[in-house]
Amino acid sequence: MSIVAKEALCRRGLDDIFEPGLRNSITALIEDVRVRGDAAVCDALQKFDGITLTPDQLRVSAAEIAAATVDPALENAIIDAISHLRAFNEELFERNGDWQMEIESGLTAGEKVTPISSVGLFVPSGKASYPSVAYQLGVPAVVAGVKNIVLVVPPIPGGNGEVDPAVLVVCRLLGITNVFRINGPAGIAALGFGTATIPKVRKVVGPGSPAVTLAQVEMQRHGLATMMLLGPTESLVLADHTAHVGKLASDLLIEAEHGTDSSVVFVSTSAELVDAVEAELQIQIDDLPAIRAEACRASLGPNGGAVLVGSLNEAVDVANMYAPEHCQVAVDAQFEEQVVDAIINAGEILIGQNTPFSAGNFLIGCPASLPTSGFAHVSSGITVESFLKRTAIAHANEPALRRMSASIIALAEHEGFPAHSNAIRRRFNL
Repeated sequence: MSIVAKEALCRRGLDDIFEPGLRNSITALIEDVRVRGDAAVCDALQKFDGITLTPDQLRVSAAEIAAATVDPALENAIIDAISHLRAFNEELFERNGDWQMEIESGLTAGEKVTPISSVGLFVPSGKASYPSVAYQLGVPAVVAGVKNIVLVVPPIPGGNGEVDPAVLVVCRLLGITNVFRINGPAGIAALGFGTATIPKVRKVVGPGSPAVTLAQVEMQRHGLATMMLLGPTESLVLADHTAHVGKLASDLLIEAEHGTDSSVVFVSTSAELVDAVEAELQIQIDDLPAIRAEACRASLGPNGGAVLVGSLNEAVDVANMYAPEHCQVAVDAQFEEQVVDAIINAGEILIGQNTPFSAGNFLIGCPASLPTSGFAHVSSGITVESFLKRTAIAHANEPALRRMSASIIALAEHEGFPAHSNAIRRRFNL
């Protein structure tokens, strides 16, 4: 591949997210919500989702949450997933506790860790409903101890404002009571500004369409903290000649079926394997519903593809350059650890063909809301850490401050801050 071709492969999604026409539309929507509040939120719901509600109908009532029911097998699956996520995030929470050290005699410094004050969780509901996103976001926020959690979710398409009961079951199991049915981009804006009905929060997280993602980016200008970027979805599978062809094809289709804006890349050292997987993909795609088959062809075709490399080292280079949201490694066991250690840019790494993306998305307990569009170069998935903040704490006694005084004064005077140095000089008559 040429440098230009490599850059084009790695740029997936960004052009759609920051398309000028979409940006103008989202900017106008955000301003409308800022000025008109609930009325603008309701108008957006009617315009983009075809659902007419009044402001007093935006909140999902406590009675609706209490009455929500799903098939027992689904509820048990949700409980299973929540238990895994809770275990993972509780362990992570314990590893992120307060700490303190003595830097020199008489000088201690450290940090205390506290939850952020409020967060908005965005759960998509367009191409499908995603209760898995609700618990992937909700469990870490609850474990972190965030006091004010607000969840927003677009209502079921074609309905009268109903919300997927599976999402409400998740809310009930996690004790989330502030739930609103809102169009995605308008919901992001409402959470950032606050309206008469919808509480204002300091941070919003959640994956979504380019419009939802762009709304989160644009709301940063108004002081709302967000995660960069969460959507559209993508995956990269790295495999050598030892991988099972049928399993490879199946796993490539997991993220590919999300939508025509998804991106899936297959990296292999074996041309024969690529050809075999291509043939198997044709068979497996034909078994999917038309809408999912269309998404898979786009994700694997113009949005992604197969990359043939000369060695596993080169395969790792491709993975690190692409920086996938989801990465699976399916190589000879003797090289597995070497490859995993060398991949440093990925939202998650799933090892072996018994760890498919669907297990990671739904049940394993690792984060599944992960950075996309190359942001795995600089950021991580949503865990309890996403809802915690650190406050530095220090204490110096008089001998320690006296010992540091010359250095403080020298630095203050070099940078032209006399009050800084005077605070030291006057203490010690220097």
